[in-house]
Amino acid sequence: MSTSQPEASRSPEASRPPGERCTPDAVLHARTGTEVSPEDVVLAAGRDLTPRNLEWAKRRIETDGPAALDKLLP
Repeated sequence: MSTSQPEASRSPEASRPPGERCTPDAVLHARTGTEVSPEDVVLAAGRDLTPRNLEWAKRRIETDGPAALDKLLP
Protein backbone atom coordinates (compact mmCIF):
# COMPACT_ATOMS: atom_id res chain seq x y z
CA MET A 1 0.00 0.00 0.00
CA SER A 2 1.38 3.40 -0.99
CA THR A 3 1.34 6.31 1.45
CA SER A 4 1.89 8.97 -1.21
CA GLN A 5 -0.86 11.39 -2.15
CA PRO A 6 -3.01 10.63 -5.15
CA GLU A 7 -1.89 12.58 -8.24
CA ALA A 8 -5.10 14.64 -8.36
CA SER A 9 -4.67 15.99 -4.82
CA ARG A 10 -1.06 17.14 -5.25
CA SER A 11 -0.34 20.79 -5.77
CA PRO A 12 1.10 21.87 -9.15
CA GLU A 13 4.25 22.97 -7.31
CA ALA A 14 4.84 19.47 -5.96
CA SER A 15 4.91 18.00 -9.45
CA ARG A 16 7.63 20.37 -10.70
CA PRO A 17 11.30 19.49 -10.45
CA PRO A 18 13.06 21.36 -7.58
CA GLY A 19 14.87 23.76 -9.94
CA GLU A 20 11.63 24.81 -11.64
CA ARG A 21 9.53 25.92 -8.68
CA CYS A 22 8.12 29.45 -8.66
CA THR A 23 9.86 32.12 -6.63
CA PRO A 24 7.60 33.50 -3.88
CA ASP A 25 6.55 37.12 -4.42
CA ALA A 26 8.11 38.13 -1.10
CA VAL A 27 11.62 37.47 -2.42
CA LEU A 28 11.25 38.98 -5.90
CA HIS A 29 13.03 42.26 -6.46
CA ALA A 30 12.63 44.58 -9.43
CA ARG A 31 15.85 46.53 -8.95
CA THR A 32 19.30 45.87 -7.56
CA GLY A 33 19.78 49.39 -6.24
CA THR A 34 21.82 50.43 -9.26
CA GLU A 35 21.01 52.87 -12.02
CA VAL A 36 18.27 51.82 -14.42
CA SER A 37 19.57 51.70 -17.98
CA PRO A 38 17.55 51.98 -21.18
CA GLU A 39 18.62 48.41 -21.96
CA ASP A 40 17.06 47.23 -18.68
CA VAL A 41 13.75 48.90 -19.55
CA VAL A 42 13.70 47.52 -23.10
CA LEU A 43 14.39 43.98 -21.94
CA ALA A 44 11.87 44.20 -19.09
CA ALA A 45 9.25 45.24 -21.63
CA GLY A 46 10.03 42.15 -23.70
CA ARG A 47 11.24 44.20 -26.65
CA ASP A 48 14.29 43.78 -28.86
CA LEU A 49 17.34 46.00 -28.31
CA THR A 50 16.92 48.31 -31.28
CA PRO A 51 17.77 52.03 -31.55
CA ARG A 52 14.05 52.87 -31.68
CA ASN A 53 13.27 50.86 -28.53
CA LEU A 54 16.28 52.32 -26.70
CA GLU A 55 15.01 55.84 -27.47
CA TRP A 56 11.58 54.84 -26.16
CA ALA A 57 13.19 53.54 -22.97
CA LYS A 58 15.23 56.72 -22.50
CA ARG A 59 12.03 58.77 -22.70
CA ARG A 60 10.35 56.49 -20.14
CA ILE A 61 13.29 56.88 -17.76
CA GLU A 62 13.22 60.67 -18.20
CA THR A 63 9.49 60.68 -17.41
CA ASP A 64 9.27 58.05 -14.67
CA GLY A 65 12.84 57.78 -13.35
CA PRO A 66 13.79 54.39 -11.84
CA ALA A 67 10.07 53.59 -11.49
CA ALA A 68 10.00 53.04 -15.26
CA LEU A 69 11.48 49.62 -14.61
CA ASP A 70 9.30 48.94 -11.56
CA LYS A 71 6.15 49.57 -13.61
CA LEU A 72 7.16 46.82 -16.04
CA LEU A 73 8.15 44.17 -13.52
CA PRO A 74 6.09 42.43 -10.84
